[in-house]
Amino acid sequence: MLVIIAFAAGCALGWYRAARRGGTTADRVQYALAHGIPAGLVTLAIVTIYARNAAGL
Repeated sequence: MLVIIAFAAGCALGWYRAARRGGTTADRVQYALAHGIPAGLVTLAIVTIYARNAAGL
């Protein structure tokens, strides 16, 4: 669930940044994905590390 929230937040940030720079819809989608995917991956890594440590592995 946290990964989806982070992905959505990253997409929203990217969309906002592209819109502020006057980008077209294609630019906004590209910025959204360029911000959302790394945000989701970083969150996935953090959640995985936390879960493994909480389980004592």
